[in-house]
Amino acid sequence: MKVLFIVQGEGRGHMTQALAMEKILLKAGHEVVAVIIGTCKRREVPSYFKMKLSADIYSIKSPNFYYDKNSRSINLWKTALYNFVALPKYFNELRKIHRLVRNTAPQVIINFYDLMGGAYFMLFNPRVKRISIAHQYLASHPNFPFAPAPLQKQLFRFTNWASSLNSHSKVALSFRDYPFSEKHLTISPPLLRDEIFKLTPHTGDYLLAYIVNKGYAQDLIKWHDANKKIKIHCFWDNKEHGVEWSVRPGLTFHYINDQKFLDLMAGCIGYVTTAGFESICEAMYLGKPVMMVPVAQQYEQACNALDAVMAGAGIHSDRFDLGPFLTYLSTPRPEHNDFKDWVRLQESILLKEVESFIPDTRRRGVKPFVIIQKSGFSNR
Repeated sequence: MKVLFIVQGEGRGHMTQALAMEKILLKAGHEVVAVIIGTCKRREVPSYFKMKLSADIYSIKSPNFYYDKNSRSINLWKTALYNFVALPKYFNELRKIHRLVRNTAPQVIINFYDLMGGAYFMLFNPRVKRISIAHQYLASHPNFPFAPAPLQKQLFRFTNWASSLNSHSKVALSFRDYPFSEKHLTISPPLLRDEIFKLTPHTGDYLLAYIVNKGYAQDLIKWHDANKKIKIHCFWDNKEHGVEWSVRPGLTFHYINDQKFLDLMAGCIGYVTTAGFESICEAMYLGKPVMMVPVAQQYEQACNALDAVMAGAGIHSDRFDLGPFLTYLSTPRPEHNDFKDWVRLQESILLKEVESFIPDTRRRGVKPFVIIQKSGFSNR
């Protein structure tokens, strides 16, 4: 079976999911014919993603978040305005996707939460099986913990809807199993990369941290000013200080490196993160307690943190004050062997979803937009 991926490049998590999914498909004898990744000027496609994929990678411009001047919180108005102005550019990118689909002739397209994927499914209606995969789709479950922000909640739900338009099915990646019977939605374990299963956890003498926005580095540095005895290794997406920057003995910032990150996670005493789903799952699998500090105005991370606390991953906070986390680390905690059992089911659940036959690949109850003809689009 030939499969094509469309991957959101805004966060590292969706790329990690794509890497894990390709491994599962190749092991089962399928072929990933191409990977389309949504990019922006602020972030590069990481080298580990390029190196570890067997399929060819094609970059497209895709909607993304814009942050405040301090690179800390998301500026919702700026995000909406800039992406609205860029709509004509995005329409041209959809044509690129369609040309690639025609050239590679996949039987299945998997969209990892990219809005361009949902728009492509809707406007071009490709005659293939269409699957959308993301942790965010778990929001359909009645027990999903929403953070208290009504407007952001509605925007979050809109993004979930828009990214999965005209999909035959959605796969919601989850910290734990949920009994659920909604049609066209499958609850699945997280897609963990193969390297995580090869690690041997041990307890070192340092905390591991990951900050998605460089603006949070000053918070961590300020806290460490008063707590210099605590050793911290922190990863970030910032090349200004090179591959490795030692602020002082005991506090080191590393530019993103996936294997180095995993090796340090295997030996840390605890993990501090801006609440991305995949790295929380990796820490849980290795038995590492987690402190989650969601990026300001990034609603899905606020929900992730609540959900992870319910799953027993650790604690959450609204700032990088690690004092409460050190207290938490000193208290006895139960092991989560049930999480490992849940993760072991990922391959069988996801392969069943991909391989299940869809005899009718016509549009499922969604009317085409008139703008297709006005913009010169064709869904033939």
